[in-house]
Amino acid sequence: MSETPGATPAADRLRADCARCFGLCCVAPAFSASADFAIDKPAGRPCPNLAADSRCGIHADLRDRGFPGCTVFDCFGAGQRVAQVTFGGRDWRDAPETAAGMFDAFAVMRPLHELLWHLTEALATRPPPPLRGELSVALDETERLAGEPAGALRGFDVDAYRGRVNPLLSRAADAARARGGRPGVDRRGAQLLGADLRRADLRRANLRGALLIGADLRGADLALADLTGADLRGADLRGADLSAALFLHQSQLDAARGDRHTALPPGRTRPGHWSALPLTALPRPPRSPGRPGRPARRR
Repeated sequence: MSETPGATPAADRLRADCARCFGLCCVAPAFSASADFAIDKPAGRPCPNLAADSRCGIHADLRDRGFPGCTVFDCFGAGQRVAQVTFGGRDWRDAPETAAGMFDAFAVMRPLHELLWHLTEALATRPPPPLRGELSVALDETERLAGEPAGALRGFDVDAYRGRVNPLLSRAADAARARGGRPGVDRRGAQLLGADLRRADLRRANLRGALLIGADLRGADLALADLTGADLRGADLRGADLSAALFLHQSQLDAARGDRHTALPPGRTRPGHWSALPLTALPRPPRSPGRPGRPARRR
């Protein structure tokens, strides 16, 4: 695996490879007892379900045991990079002196790898040349930063850096949304918890950072909709068309509900917990001024 700074990261480098990690996502972050996690766990303390081989002892039953939040977490490949590259394959359990530095490095590497994923996706949207150049520079710089030693990562202000890169990603999404027609409705950061969006026309919509927890999106058309950071926990995507959605990550699908009629973008997989039942007939929802989209015409 090449670690040459400036090289465009291969897709598999931005996918979690738990076999090459040391269970960092089960140790480094903190989580609180909630609908997503059955227990409280402080940062830096191993989850009691973490086995000696760095695997989860209840992986097959996480949802049933009260840990759905674990099933949708994705490190974007940061775990294996910190374990195998930044720390040269040294396990924090065998070398306890590395533990604090490794956990701090993971906290920075994970958002850097998330940015690498988004920048790679942005370049795949075929942005106009000037913007493509800016995105390529940002990709190279982010890759360089991710290759820094542990000491440099530990003191890096990743939030400030993300704030500089995000406008580029937003511009790339806007350019893609405008391709072939006018951009759709702008509901960036909208509070749409439990919203009735059945069969909504959300083509080219800006749903960046929207809270769609528990929203009913059955049969909705989300072609070229920007879903960067949209919270889809519990959202009903049965029959929705996501085949051309922008910046839709696998973890967002894992957090939602869907079925075999949900159209997915290339490279995404249908989560195992999704229903295999056929989509039932959906009533046409009434139109109202407050709806973020208007119902699409029935096919």
